Amino acid sequence: MSSFWSAWIIVLTVVSLAGILWILLANRTAGEQETDRTTGHAADGIEEYDNPLPYWWFLMFLFTIIFGVGYLIAYPGMGNFKGLLGWTQIGQWEKEVAAADERFSGERFAYLAMPIEEVAAVPAAMKMGQRMFANNCASCHGADGKGSYGFPNLTDNDWLYGGEPDAIVATLVHGRKAAMPAWGDVLGDEGVRNVTAYTLSLSGRNVDAEHAAAGKTQYDMFCVACHMPSGEGNPLFGAPNLANGIWLYGGDSMQVSHSIRAGRNGEMPAFADLISEDKIHIISAYVYSLSRSTD
Repeated sequence: MSSFWSAWIIVLTVVSLAGILWILLANRTAGEQETDRTTGHAADGIEEYDNPLPYWWFLMFLFTIIFGVGYLIAYPGMGNFKGLLGWTQIGQWEKEVAAADERFSGERFAYLAMPIEEVAAVPAAMKMGQRMFANNCASCHGADGKGSYGFPNLTDNDWLYGGEPDAIVATLVHGRKAAMPAWGDVLGDEGVRNVTAYTLSLSGRNVDAEHAAAGKTQYDMFCVACHMPSGEGNPLFGAPNLANGIWLYGGDSMQVSHSIRAGRNGEMPAFADLISEDKIHIISAYVYSLSRSTD
């Protein structure tokens, strides 16, 4: 949290405490002897009395306000704002992370010495991997690893860059950057339509034969270097398989046309500087296990 928002929350807290104190002092307390005052409200002959707050109740309210002020001074708790005791939210988090690392690092480093295939078969390691995956990967690939529009499904056997352990580790360490160029200006509208028809035909879809035939010529000229002659793709470039009916951005003609016309530039971030080597090893094993569980 930035310093501005930390200060903003502190100011709001102070204003709220001041408002609550004003409301409390504006009410009558048991110190006032008059007990038959009414509020002036009456319904069906019944009047509403304005009885003072019991004194013990008043003192309890006052104590909670004083406690809140003291707590705010001692533990402002937002961002890097240090309280009277030197406590900060970030410092507490770092302390807990360090304690957890000290507690579990030995176990994690033991897994680092094992091949990923073996780690994937250890239930305790996979529980750790599932939690790490949820913290680092689930926002894109989903909690179950099945992905969504533009984010690969990690539970099947369709891999853009390969699904072997070394390839998964390389993806996590270095990240991936899609490089599907835009062909709209090169092919024109008719060319995009033709290549779309041919691309869909590779996975057995029913298309206009004339458009597909014209699209094959253009496919062989512009697309075959990455997607290969039969559309089987090339993991070296992350070029997807166009013949298996699995589509990262949707497989209807409109989405395929958009991919051809405008290109795609999805990006998988590199985690080498974000999480440690032992954690990458365990996450890689977990991702590896996701697709193997469907074999």
